Order: sequence, then structure tokens, then C-alpha cells
Amino acid sequence: MAPGPPPRPRPYPYPARVPVTVRRAAGAVLGAGAVLCLVAVVAVTALGIRIDGTSMAPTLQEGDRILAAPGSAGKAHRFDVVLLRATGKDTLLVKRVIGLPGDRVGIVSTPDEPFQVLVQEGGAGPVRRVVAPQWASQARRTGACCGPDGTRSARSELRTVPEGSFFYLGDNPDLSDDSRAYGWGEIARIEARVGVRAFPVSASPDIGNRPVLEEYRGPGP
Repeated sequence: MAPGPPPRPRPYPYPARVPVTVRRAAGAVLGAGAVLCLVAVVAVTALGIRIDGTSMAPTLQEGDRILAAPGSAGKAHRFDVVLLRATGKDTLLVKRVIGLPGDRVGIVSTPDEPFQVLVQEGGAGPVRRVVAPQWASQARRTGACCGPDGTRSARSELRTVPEGSFFYLGDNPDLSDDSRAYGWGEIARIEARVGVRAFPVSASPDIGNRPVLEEYRGPGP
């Protein structure tokens, strides 16, 4: 039997071509994304405020960058984290608002509970304790508060926060210079409320660790 004709070669499977318009659109999207990322990095670097020190740890760590909330200068709300200038100081501080004008505040220290921050809202009604988990794990030094100017005192005593002022603390109380060192803060010297954490990007943008008030049944100041 005579051999048949040799098999015809199969055509080479060329890949499908992407239309030029699609490629241009994809390139434009990637380019725009790169520009936006660059703008975000520049904005965080230029507008972000770098945390130096550990007075607000673990809420804010050294090296974190935060962004201020627009329109929040000169305002104090309980438990907000704010940027402020201490009375008579030019250094920018990052601290947490505890007591507002008219509140009575104090700190009771016992061997078992060395850092119990007390607040009587508006100067009337029950005295409540500020509960902040970050304090419980870090506050080990005994101390008392407050003197007439809101600073540390020889014994625990509730003091009234003056009009236009506020009482503030750091989230790492053993390593924080705050009202206990500088006295009452001036609301007019609050530069902004801390809005979000912008860096590191792996961390939650939410500041978190917001304290609460609960019933207090311990020894009175």
C-alpha cells in the first residue's frame, strides 16, 4: 500500500492580541494608582505628626505618625487624645483628656491599686473610676493627686477643674509628664484632636484604648 501524503503542520497558536485602547486604559489606571500612592506618602510625611517617646504606649508607639482632625482646635472632649501645648511650655504634647471644666478629679493610690483615677462629673453626683486596661498593665508606681493646680500632691484629694481648663494624662502613666507635672491644661492651647494613625500602614488607623467610667467603691480621697 502506498504511503499517504505527510501530515500538514499545525498552525502556531499565536496569543490573542489586547486592543491598544485596553492597554492604554490599564496603563493609565496603574499610573494613576502610583501617583495616588506617592501623594499619600508625601501627605503623611508632610502633614503627619511623629510620635516621640513612650508616654502614650501602647495606644501610640514611638515612630507612629498621626493626623490631626480638622476643625478640632480649642475643643476638649472626655477621653479624646489631643495635641496640646502645656501651660508655660512650647513642646507639643500628645495626651488623653480626663477631666473637663467643673469636674472634680483625683488619684487614689494603694499598695494593691497604685493608680486609680477618679472623676466626679460636673462636681456633683457619684465619684466614678476611670477604667483603662492600658493603665492597669503599666501603672506600678504609687502616687497621689491632686494639688490645687492639678499636680501631684502628698495625699489624694479631689480638685475642681477650673473654667477653660482640663485634666490630662498619658496612657503610660509611669512614663508620662502630664497634668501631674504641668498642672491643668488650657483648652485654648489644644491644637487638635488626634484623628487617625497614618503610619505604620500595618496598624489600625483607629487610635483605640478609649477608657470608660465605672462605679467606684474604694477608699475616698
